[in-house]
Amino acid sequence: MSKATAIFVLHIISHCSRLPIDGGLVRNLPVTYGFRLGNSCFFLAVEMFIVGLTGGIATGKSTVSKALKELGVRVIDADIVARQVVEPGRSAWKQIRAEFGDEILRENGEIDRPKLGDIVFNDATKRHRLDDIVHPQVYKRIFWMLLSCFLKGNQFVVVELPLLFESGVMLDFIHKIIVVSCDKELQLNRLMARNGLSESDAKKRIAAQMPLEEKCNRANFVIDNSGDVERTTKEAKLVHETLIRSRQHWKPRFLVVGWFLAVLGAFAWFAGYLGRE
Repeated sequence: MSKATAIFVLHIISHCSRLPIDGGLVRNLPVTYGFRLGNSCFFLAVEMFIVGLTGGIATGKSTVSKALKELGVRVIDADIVARQVVEPGRSAWKQIRAEFGDEILRENGEIDRPKLGDIVFNDATKRHRLDDIVHPQVYKRIFWMLLSCFLKGNQFVVVELPLLFESGVMLDFIHKIIVVSCDKELQLNRLMARNGLSESDAKKRIAAQMPLEEKCNRANFVIDNSGDVERTTKEAKLVHETLIRSRQHWKPRFLVVGWFLAVLGAFAWFAGYLGRE
């Protein structure tokens, strides 16, 4: 079974340091791959077709995401999940408050994202500290959402991850990668207009990510969002047509069904044996 797109998740909180993880197989557990994230471990037993959607900041990932949703694709947006895990009272919110102080909170207790952004994008150490707080919570929720998608019978799921390459956490489990690109000057202007940033601040935020050219070189599909929405939507449809022709998801499903039937048969045989005694 390849590492691409693992989906059936057993999430074990705490005491994970006692469980042997050798880069893949976890002894004595019915799993295929495992990895540790903070104090939590994820063990992945069967696969599902997962597609990573990424790109540079302000290149238009949301435009492609919207086009895929309109085609009926299940899309998990890591930015939305990130907002959910830092809601007032949650664990990540408490850690951020302790780390950065009450000055980054709004009157209603919510995190002032622009203010926090100004802090972390001018200090790499603080940015990494914020990532260490938020990312584990984001990936925990994403993996549970993926499990739900698997149980509902989705052929594949697109996970929109702006920092897919930078964090590297999910790379081993992604079957295909879509990178949304655009002209550098257009990216800068979009970011300045969208976030109300000065040119220097916008350039800092772009520089904080992996160069767009490198992301494109590592992608399976590159969608150029430098033109109009219609052109971008057309490119997204072509990628979608390629993905739906894939049968990557069938082998894992047959393996799961086969394993279940084998176990059921073993129980039936054992029950019959006891009945003869």
